[in-house]
Amino acid sequence: MAHLRRRFAAFTAALVMSLTSGTVASPAFAHPTEPDKTATARGYGGAVSTVDPEASAAALRVLRKGGNAVDAAVAAAATLGVTEPYSAGIGGGGYFMFYDAETGEVSSIDGRETAPEAMPHDAFIDPETGEPYPFTPELVTSGVSVGVPGTPATWERALDRWGTVSLREALKPAIKVASRGFEVDETFRQQTLDNKIRFEAFTSTTSLFLPDGDAPAVGSTFKNHDLAKTYRLLAKHGTDAFYDGPLAEEIAATVQDPPKTDTTKLPVPVGHMTTADLAEYEALDQDPAHVEYRGLDVYGMAPSSSGGTTVGEALNILDTVNLSEMTVPGALHHYLEASALAFADRGKYVGDPAFVDVPTDALTDPLFGKERACHIDPLQAAEKPVTPGDVSEYDGVCPAAAAAPADEKDTENISTTNLTVADRWGNVVEYTLTIEQTGGSGIVVPGRGFLLNNELTDFSTVYDPADPNRIEPGKRPRSSMSPTIILEDGEPFLALGSPGGSTIITTVLQTILNRVDLGMDIPEAIAAPRASQRNTASVTAEPKFIDAYESQLKPYGHELSPAGDSFTSAAEIGAATAIEFMSDGSMVAAAEPVRRGGGSALVLKPSR
Repeated sequence: MAHLRRRFAAFTAALVMSLTSGTVASPAFAHPTEPDKTATARGYGGAVSTVDPEASAAALRVLRKGGNAVDAAVAAAATLGVTEPYSAGIGGGGYFMFYDAETGEVSSIDGRETAPEAMPHDAFIDPETGEPYPFTPELVTSGVSVGVPGTPATWERALDRWGTVSLREALKPAIKVASRGFEVDETFRQQTLDNKIRFEAFTSTTSLFLPDGDAPAVGSTFKNHDLAKTYRLLAKHGTDAFYDGPLAEEIAATVQDPPKTDTTKLPVPVGHMTTADLAEYEALDQDPAHVEYRGLDVYGMAPSSSGGTTVGEALNILDTVNLSEMTVPGALHHYLEASALAFADRGKYVGDPAFVDVPTDALTDPLFGKERACHIDPLQAAEKPVTPGDVSEYDGVCPAAAAAPADEKDTENISTTNLTVADRWGNVVEYTLTIEQTGGSGIVVPGRGFLLNNELTDFSTVYDPADPNRIEPGKRPRSSMSPTIILEDGEPFLALGSPGGSTIITTVLQTILNRVDLGMDIPEAIAAPRASQRNTASVTAEPKFIDAYESQLKPYGHELSPAGDSFTSAAEIGAATAIEFMSDGSMVAAAEPVRRGGGSALVLKPSR
């Protein structure tokens, strides 16, 4: 390893130590029965990493009983619907990736939400003013923002294709947690309080999450008997009970006529979802996006997600240089510039392929990446936003033609969740799921215990026929979710993913670079401070990143701005999970040591 690479790893290890020092949670919120959280675990026979110890424990129990990675992933996801209800649940959607050890193939399921068939192009325009609704809290807190959920269909499709247990069996751990309850931590209470005005807009949400007008106290036990009953319904009748019958009627009615309180001042625009929209929903089998990077095969989600194409294009751009032989600021400069270029092409070309001719092959073509790399000045950051590349004509030779820029506004929210699971047979699952906003639309389906998503706000607010992410009936809004599985010589090397809205892409990309190029092990790669360049004038960065690198990146022309926006006060980017597969047959499960209060990594057997 080059001496600069070793120096970078040592320097970052010191930063990681400062990030992980002290307790994960504030002592003021400590509780003697709080579940243990371990950010890193190494062992054999199976592994899991999630943001929540209950979910990780649920997956491990399934693995211990002989279930495979798919069985365990569904069990963990269902449990996250209980313990992380503001980030995920059956009212949302996501993307599921699977490595099949028997065939050596990577496959995926697109479980993204869809727009109702009656969705008009001007759905986000206030008819009283003729102007778009303010994004938050007005538009996100609405029936019009709710897409047809894809999560239940994703679970059933994954189990049907690759699982070994029934949906009934996979839901058992989550039903148990919902019935007996889980301990409220600081994050759960704070997220509830952050959404208090939105939650108070609905009688059903107030009843569940704001009993007596306040969020559940830290250390108290939160039970969700309504969700337990809903899960039992799905366990007994399958997802037909969700997409058809009384529950489907209740979901459609809730979207069309949200249960508003008399006191809310929010407009709560009504939605257009019908029972027919629910009955027609389908989780789609899909081939993944694929690129080669440093001799590794990197598989990500193809559109409707932009994750696989954007991460893949950035890797192709970076594959033209040797980051490990650069100085630290030089390597980071190239990472930020490659990300900006890939985001320019994302905004120009990527949408739902059922409605848009997405040039996936071109975006992941190494020749196109080589041509885009021509635009990186090794000594100076380009003025942002950079223009997209021309996918209709490229040959990998500089200079390269540019296309007209896209008019893009980033509306994706940071609240999502991710999980990584591997089993004793070598199967691997990487799964990212969400209800979009922290708290989704804010609407709990009365008596059913789960929040509906606000995923349709991922569409562009104003309709433009040239925009690949324009609103269309039946369409899936563009996503940044980036579950990623990396193979080396046909065998699993690394699986990873993260929440974080559009910063998901940069979190996954930076973690790959940390591990593959910059000499870190996977726990260090996850814990290292992050920065996100999404083709904007300034780079969004965590405080630790700013402290460490601002002075070194300023000569290149990079301006760093602290993370944290109108959606959240948290100055952090992402909350990754990962599993690395070692040459001795062991697995290293890694979760966040600090972000989002720390995650939970577990292995089936600590030793052989």
